[in-house]
Amino acid sequence: MQNIVELHKFKALEQMPPAELEARWSKVRGHLARLAPTSSGLLVFSRLNIYYLSGTLGNGLLWLPMDGRPVLLLRKGMGRAGLESPLDLVAPFKSFREAPDLLAGFGQPLGREIAVEMSGLTWAMAEMFKSRIQGVTFNPGDKALILARAVKSEWELKKLRQAGQRHQVALEETITGLIAPGMTENEIFRIVADTYLGLGHGGQIRMNAPGEEVFFGHVAAADSGNYPHYYNGPMGFRGIHPAQHCLGSDTVWAKKTILAIDNGFSFQGYVTDKTQVYWAGPENSLPDQARHAYAICVEAQDRAAEDLRPGVCPAEIWLKIKKFVSNTPFSQGFMGLGENQAPFLGHSIGLAVDEQPVIAQGFDQPFAAGTVIALEPKIGLPGFGMVGIESTYEITENGAVCLTSKNSGMIFWP
Repeated sequence: MQNIVELHKFKALEQMPPAELEARWSKVRGHLARLAPTSSGLLVFSRLNIYYLSGTLGNGLLWLPMDGRPVLLLRKGMGRAGLESPLDLVAPFKSFREAPDLLAGFGQPLGREIAVEMSGLTWAMAEMFKSRIQGVTFNPGDKALILARAVKSEWELKKLRQAGQRHQVALEETITGLIAPGMTENEIFRIVADTYLGLGHGGQIRMNAPGEEVFFGHVAAADSGNYPHYYNGPMGFRGIHPAQHCLGSDTVWAKKTILAIDNGFSFQGYVTDKTQVYWAGPENSLPDQARHAYAICVEAQDRAAEDLRPGVCPAEIWLKIKKFVSNTPFSQGFMGLGENQAPFLGHSIGLAVDEQPVIAQGFDQPFAAGTVIALEPKIGLPGFGMVGIESTYEITENGAVCLTSKNSGMIFWP
């Protein structure tokens, strides 16, 4: 591997600090000891979690023993791993059948009972894996990874703060001089994407949930914000085709209609989430119903953000905000209309958009400092569109710090 790197004289774009990786291994092991105490370690298969534990998006598997050094086995990409990852135990492999002997050869055998990232393989691949690895009991290990990734390190937070700052500049400043009523959603989307890329957006946004896809995010003019959709979120959007729910449709953002832009901004792999709403007219032309609904969303976000503190449970915030909105005229459209309605107020975010914890029922583990949460209170108004707001917050020991916004206002056109 070293010879390949030296031969080409390439330099790493970035190498994750060894101390950062060691802290991640320690977090995962700590959760694993509690959740799967009889396991000798954790096998990881997904590229995103391999990156989290090695610093490279490897195509293969990573073995994190409860004690000792991790081992990365790759189907391809030894040279790139040598550039990007500080791991010293890295080897090529072709078949799952080889894994036990290779790991044992490194002095890190699997053991008779191991935890595995069960969401990291398809059912077919998992069945193949089990058929190749005999005499081993497999325990679920996904939760240990989820909990470890939920609390970001300072190294990760620096990237998220950069993403948030650039996100704010894009949606609150730059594109306001580039878009205008009369443009289609698709035209606006292309301006937004070009603006993001110019500000350092990585061009790729990842999701954890199987089958979920996202391309930058959504642009919805007028009642497109209530268009039926499949994903787990409140805002509707048309897209360009039934097979491609992205890029924005040919719907025109007409005068005196709403425009909602809900996008992620990816910087060096880490993502912030933000929604900005625009009105194609002066402020005094905004209908009272929309003004009231938007004010409710802003207040809901402010109330929730006040509770983003270490020791507070996500489910408590969800119940408080649901109760608050239930006493307004907009409870039926809160977090989406009809089937679009989503049963949450916000979500953790980091290497993927849809991380945990979620501000929803059932999430009862208290927040810790270092958690990053996107709050997205939205209200669907029939025949009008979607109003609302979304901002990404870092939870600190002293409360929540917004990473994506200098203001919480709707933007108007004269």
